[in-house]
Amino acid sequence: MLAAGKPVAAVCHAPGVLRHAKTADGTPLVRGKAVTGFADSEEQTAGLTEIVPFLVENMLRENGGHYSKAADWQPHVVVDGLLITGQNPASSEPAAKALLDQLAQGATSVTSATSAISAPRA
Repeated sequence: MLAAGKPVAAVCHAPGVLRHAKTADGTPLVRGKAVTGFADSEEQTAGLTEIVPFLVENMLRENGGHYSKAADWQPHVVVDGLLITGQNPASSEPAAKALLDQLAQGATSVTSATSAISAPRA
């Protein structure tokens, strides 16, 4: 999808689908990209660190992603070009808005701009 100029959005554990995704030259898709996903500390609070097959934050970092996060359970969305990632369920709405913004702009015209959106819950 990214190679075709289409936006890709993933929130919470969904960035896990990027674990084995590679670019055309075989490098990890997230290498050098600003990303977020479910934080290791949130996984620990949920008591699932020994149950899930891998930790999303750890995987994104290991694959060369520039991982950032907000405080646990707070909304946090990172946009790097056409890739939109959200930290946790609280990030669903702002991630959807970021995706809609990209679609409204015409995703193929979106540059490699990077931004992060964090906001305290209302």
